[in-house]
Amino acid sequence: MKKTMILLTILMSMFLVIGCTDYGNGDETAPEGTASVTGADVYSMITEDSDYRQWDLWPGAGEFYESSGAHGELLTTYVTEDAKIAIENREGVLPEGSIVVKEGYTSDRQLSNIVVMYKVEGYDPEHNDWFWASYSPEGEVLVEGQVDGCINCHNSAKDNDYLFTSDIG
Repeated sequence: MKKTMILLTILMSMFLVIGCTDYGNGDETAPEGTASVTGADVYSMITEDSDYRQWDLWPGAGEFYESSGAHGELLTTYVTEDAKIAIENREGVLPEGSIVVKEGYTSDRQLSNIVVMYKVEGYDPEHNDWFWASYSPEGEVLVEGQVDGCINCHNSAKDNDYLFTSDIG
């Protein structure tokens, strides 16, 4: 009887831990069946493989534009070439491989965060395959993956490929 109770307690604990795991809070791997990508990989891509600050700004937006969102009082948004072309051609969705990097600043133009949307084929088809990541100004991964907070906020723009910044279609 005592062994059964111990076993039952262990099993219940395992189910509790599994059931309370919330994928997308920053330290999880991609769900089974999705493309494998990490926040560290993406940060390396945008800073070491290619310096995102050399990319084009979001078409029609300059540096340090005012924001009404959660990313900062002022924003600067950079896009990969393929994303820029899709935006300018009003294609409705950005192609796989597109990256949008949004720098959030305080009112005195101090960098407060860096947020990235990276479209990865097969990553999250339910949400247009966007991989989400947020970083500290120093590049520390704060959240990554299928981040519930990002998805829930951007869900209101799902008909615009989960993008708030001007209509792309």
